[in-house]
Amino acid sequence: MPILPPCLRAAPGAVRAALGAVLGRFGCGRGGGGLKGLRVAVALMGAGLALGSCGQAVQTGGGLGPAAGPTIDPAGPVAVALLVPSGSGRSGDLQIAAALENAARLAIADLGAVAQIELRVHPTAGTAASAAAAAQQAVDQGARLILGPVYAAEAAAAGAAVADEGITVLSFSNNPSAAGGNVVVLGQTFAGTAERLARHLAATATGPVVLAHPLTEDGEAAQAAVLAAAARARVALVTTEAYAFSHEGVAAAVPRIAEQVRQSGARALVLTDDSAGALPILSQMLLEAGVDPAAVRMVGLKRWDVPAETLRLPGIQGGWFALPDPDLTAAFGARYAEAYGRAPHPIAGLAYDGIAAVGGLIGQGRSDAVQRGALGQGTGFAGVNGIFRILPDGTTERGLAIVEVRTGRAEIVDPAPRSFAGAGL
Repeated sequence: MPILPPCLRAAPGAVRAALGAVLGRFGCGRGGGGLKGLRVAVALMGAGLALGSCGQAVQTGGGLGPAAGPTIDPAGPVAVALLVPSGSGRSGDLQIAAALENAARLAIADLGAVAQIELRVHPTAGTAASAAAAAQQAVDQGARLILGPVYAAEAAAAGAAVADEGITVLSFSNNPSAAGGNVVVLGQTFAGTAERLARHLAATATGPVVLAHPLTEDGEAAQAAVLAAAARARVALVTTEAYAFSHEGVAAAVPRIAEQVRQSGARALVLTDDSAGALPILSQMLLEAGVDPAAVRMVGLKRWDVPAETLRLPGIQGGWFALPDPDLTAAFGARYAEAYGRAPHPIAGLAYDGIAAVGGLIGQGRSDAVQRGALGQGTGFAGVNGIFRILPDGTTERGLAIVEVRTGRAEIVDPAPRSFAGAGL
């Protein structure tokens, strides 16, 4: 672990260790006295300031098309609306809403004097109509940027409501159908994950690949993402097999999938389900049908470590899946728990990243900090879960690590990249 600058030595142990590893990867260490405490360190990593050495912010360049939208005074307060799904009556939405607000306020606190962000929270009740009304109300009250909402239909409606005023909507959705125009989807998409996995498969010369997916809207979207990514990476995806999303459907499909694996000589089988779907029963039935994970590598489009018990499934041992930078994720989790006494919701980091990215641009003195073009800088931002950048289509590309399931643990076999110029993207 690199030697930490004095400003980090008093940080809590878990956070200090994680940040030390991360700062070492970014070239920070002895002699860099510019970071003024742990909170500023975390803010800088999430603020879109590429860290060449501690205390030196390197200007990141590029934008997405012509400038459009409101301008701000970077020396004054900037109103940002946070649209959260409270008011829906669903307990899960209340938890999401609280976590998003907590993370956003944590980012504002961590930015300190870098930017003056006034956060105004608006409930959407989880519906498109309410999200549209909340977005319009927020802009009428002076919001220069909208952070949220969570669901795709909400995001599309909110974006449409304020499009004529040029307001950017940084939604927390991971559904690319909501992206485009003034709406950005900050969540990790199937396309981004499939691209990372496909390039890793191509680089490791795995061999022929078979894809299995459920006959659901989610499954069809996953199939399309894998097919496109495999074509770009020149992965030999030899066939796809679909199954009805039921116990009977999986049982009927397993013999077909196993036969396709045998006939094609496939060395990898991509599964688009996770533990909340058919993964447990599908992986077990495939094992019983003779698909040996020691000979045919399982590859997951979704994360297999949620819940952690999933990693113990016999049928996925030796398999690969992608996830955000573990060091940064752990550092954010520890920072959030220190502040709020609990672990963050899985999407809480999106709220932190949105605030910190805008705050970083404000800190650079940019009057266009809330505009889509500025936020779409080509080199991207360093977020609390790893690097990310907003693509021209409104989706977000994120730097992911490839992990392998080994005796119930997820072990990194290809680390998350540090920049979008590196390998693995």
